[in-house]
Amino acid sequence: MSKPIRLALRGMTCGACVGSVEKALQGVSGVDEVKVNLPDRSAEVKGEVDEKTLVKAVEEAGYGATPMGADYGEDERQAEEAAALKKVWIKTWVALAVGVPQMLLMFTGHLPMLEEARVLWGIIGLVTLATMVFAGGHFYTGAWTALKNRRANMDSLIALGTGAAWVYSTLMVLWPEIVPAESRHVYYEAAVFIVGLVNLGQALETRARGQASQAIRRLMQLQPDTAWLVTPDGEEKEMRLASIQPSDVLRVRPGERIPVDGIVADGETQVDESMLTGEPNPVSKKKKDWLSAGTVNQTGSIKMRVRKVGEETALAQIIHQVRDAQGSKPAIGRLVDKISSIFVPVVIVIALITALVWWLVGPEPQSAYMLVAAMAVLVIACPCALGLATPMSIMVGVGRAASKGVLIRKGDALQEASRLNAVILDKTGTITEGKPRLVDFKIQENSAFQLSKDELLANLAALEQASEHPLGAAVVAAAKEQKLTLPKTDTPEILSGQGIKGRIANQTWLVGNRSLLESEEVEISEAQENQASEMADQGQTCIHLAIEGQLVALIGIADPIKEDSAAAIQRLQQAGVQVVMLTGDSQRTAQAVARQVGIDEVFAEVKPDQKANKVKELQDKGLRVGMVGDGINDAPALAQAHVGFAIGTGTDIAIESADLTLMRGSLHGVADAMLISRATVRNIWQNLFGAFIYNTLGIPLAAGVLFPLTGWLLSPAYAAAAMALSSVTVVSNANRLRYIKLDKH
Repeated sequence: MSKPIRLALRGMTCGACVGSVEKALQGVSGVDEVKVNLPDRSAEVKGEVDEKTLVKAVEEAGYGATPMGADYGEDERQAEEAAALKKVWIKTWVALAVGVPQMLLMFTGHLPMLEEARVLWGIIGLVTLATMVFAGGHFYTGAWTALKNRRANMDSLIALGTGAAWVYSTLMVLWPEIVPAESRHVYYEAAVFIVGLVNLGQALETRARGQASQAIRRLMQLQPDTAWLVTPDGEEKEMRLASIQPSDVLRVRPGERIPVDGIVADGETQVDESMLTGEPNPVSKKKKDWLSAGTVNQTGSIKMRVRKVGEETALAQIIHQVRDAQGSKPAIGRLVDKISSIFVPVVIVIALITALVWWLVGPEPQSAYMLVAAMAVLVIACPCALGLATPMSIMVGVGRAASKGVLIRKGDALQEASRLNAVILDKTGTITEGKPRLVDFKIQENSAFQLSKDELLANLAALEQASEHPLGAAVVAAAKEQKLTLPKTDTPEILSGQGIKGRIANQTWLVGNRSLLESEEVEISEAQENQASEMADQGQTCIHLAIEGQLVALIGIADPIKEDSAAAIQRLQQAGVQVVMLTGDSQRTAQAVARQVGIDEVFAEVKPDQKANKVKELQDKGLRVGMVGDGINDAPALAQAHVGFAIGTGTDIAIESADLTLMRGSLHGVADAMLISRATVRNIWQNLFGAFIYNTLGIPLAAGVLFPLTGWLLSPAYAAAAMALSSVTVVSNANRLRYIKLDKH
């Protein structure tokens, strides 16, 4: 599939608009998937289709679209949005400057009666019309476009309400005799005041949305525009980043940001990776260590060899993933979209019924009451708050998670993570550092194969070179430290979950756990079992080495526990989460590690192909399970879990199989992700509750349900203020997620 096309959208104001744009884009031949983000005013389209066709489809639906790319990027978009916001503020103040004096003069009784100054009222009507066209023209053109496309949106409600008020008022000025004397009222001030208040609400909402999208902007600002290229003759030239290619050598001075992904070619330094990982402590970097674009070189001047540029860098992938997650919709969001799509037509029907009831059974003047009530219903029921409730919270929550080094791949994962009550932790590389070291080597004295420790280690390392397991890497590293020469081996056989079988010097060698020796019928004495048990009690993983069916050595491998694993696990347990450890190590070794970090339940001696089954066992007990892992053998379990957490320092396969990626190796990321997800889902429900309660109470009040009891009828101007306030309230509530308090760690 070709690269997704991202469009900057204009003219969207509510959930109904989202549905219209999605429908227009999905109707284009070749489109496979469409994601429209209301808060971000953007769309992402996947499929075999060209940009011009997509833009045309959006424009035919009555909206504007511009492809995001080299010619039109975030900087241009922000400049355009800033200019548009400035225009909205101007329109707001113009409308209020015309509407507020009329409102005050009306309340104070300083405006003449209609019969006494029809010319003056005619002038006021023309000024009001001009103001409505200037300050609210986009409402009327939007409503007309929606009508042509046989749909309705927020613009439809505003246009109907204010348009009806102006037309009725103008009829009263020109032909007052068409209605009884008691019905001869004008509502110019309400029409223009509504336009002003709706614009005010949109301006405040736009400003708040800008604050909510800061996470993406901060990430995009991490990458510098230029880099210092070191030429073959040693000269250093400042080049635009677009000119940098893989294999180029760059100079990065202290205080500068790493421009692209690559490795240290010369020098040593400390690098601040906090903006990508959330980890505040700088990381030491030496020759051949990996450098990520956007991180800050703190101390030494280094040369780096470029490996990845442009969209291939980790930073670019992170930005894409965050944006993709912010535009995704959890199940609750998809339900709200369905409600929003029918909401406006339902409101129009309610307004018509309201008008009919007032006309048939209302007191005199029926026409005036009918207009006021119907106009108030149309204005107060705009679905802006409903449409923003879910996506605003998702946008801010995903951004907040990204700032803590937690990348959420999709909205459903965010919702699911809030419901987890059990988490399975892989041991190696998750609870532990994943960098095991050889710490003990017990040669069996009664062995018929009397080889020295160095000879055994060299042969053992020769076999383990074929393995990608961290334990094997520890053996190979120990042999390299002692500068041992490794012998040639026949192609060894990797036995999943057990170890390695191979031939050296025409002898069969077995390297692995006790299960391997049992399957190969190698005898293990009681004394040897006790030695292995002692290693396990010390938290070591015991590797058995057998030659020609005889056990010749026991090797102890220890993987240090991460400094903060115990504290992170305690956070999860305090949050009511059942924590389980999963490992292929022996039961004794696993229990030793579990005791150190405070875990009570352990699945040990689990083969890679059995890990997913262990996840399913807990799920079958009714638990909602999260799985945390970092290796290739964790991928099936990550996919099986309700939510898979991949350690970002792990393999690409594990990361691709997971729903959330922890950019730093700390398990605090799991606790942070669950806390943020719970807060985000709670925030969504708060927004939805507010939006539904607002409309549930507001529409009947606007229709005049209290009039028979109190004689009170909601003014359309107050309805407009309430509508604007509801949208601002939703956006402001979502913005609270930016300040979620997380435990210090």
